[in-house]
Amino acid sequence: MWIVHGAPAFDDNYIWIISEKNGRAAVVDPGDAGPVINYMQAHGLKVVTILITHKHYDHVGGIADLRRWYPDARVYGPANESISGIDVKLKDGTRVDIPGMAFSPEVIDMPGHTEGHIGYYCAPALFCGDTLFACGCGRVFSGSFAQLHDSLNRICELPDNTHVYCAHEYTLDNIGFAKWVEPGNSELLKREQQVIRERQQGLATVPSRLAVEKATNPFIRTDMDEVRLAAEKYADIALNTTQQVFTTLRKWKDREYD
Repeated sequence: MWIVHGAPAFDDNYIWIISEKNGRAAVVDPGDAGPVINYMQAHGLKVVTILITHKHYDHVGGIADLRRWYPDARVYGPANESISGIDVKLKDGTRVDIPGMAFSPEVIDMPGHTEGHIGYYCAPALFCGDTLFACGCGRVFSGSFAQLHDSLNRICELPDNTHVYCAHEYTLDNIGFAKWVEPGNSELLKREQQVIRERQQGLATVPSRLAVEKATNPFIRTDMDEVRLAAEKYADIALNTTQQVFTTLRKWKDREYD
């Protein structure tokens, strides 16, 4: 059976390392090779596969160094983005079979943050890069608001017990904006207290559970009246679709909070 370790990198990134008892490991979004190499050496592991969700440097910057340390490692990434060092370009629905590992994720297209962003799902774990964050979502850079809205809806079709492995420690900050949107959400307020305790103890707040996101994350609660009304109050117009609500929330956070 495989286990997942989050290797902190930069100020707030997590590089996800999936390893098995036979010493083989897959690495998701190694923006920096150093934390990965340190973990491999400390635990007697070897990188055999590198999985990339999207093109941003804090997710791909360590590929070349890892290839020097582990020249046999195969690098997988999105078909619709230009990323140096990718061996296999992946499309939606592809199964990544890793020799010697039970971990065999399915590729899910989830554009929006970037034009070709993908995620990796191997029940119960979803490695979603910068698409869905704990109590938030990624900014729209080279994708579109409509794409990101659709990608989040697709994630919400996964089982509620899905473990959401996002790539950043943004949870407490994201909760602050979520409270602007739903100040009366009791589940959100309870989550805030739990996250404060975790951060005070130096603990990671991710992975989260999809059920928790559905109860507290405004970006996937766009069908809820309180969320829609908050977005309409900010925009000062009626919003008739969940996509309009989502776009308003994301622009609100971009302009007023982040």
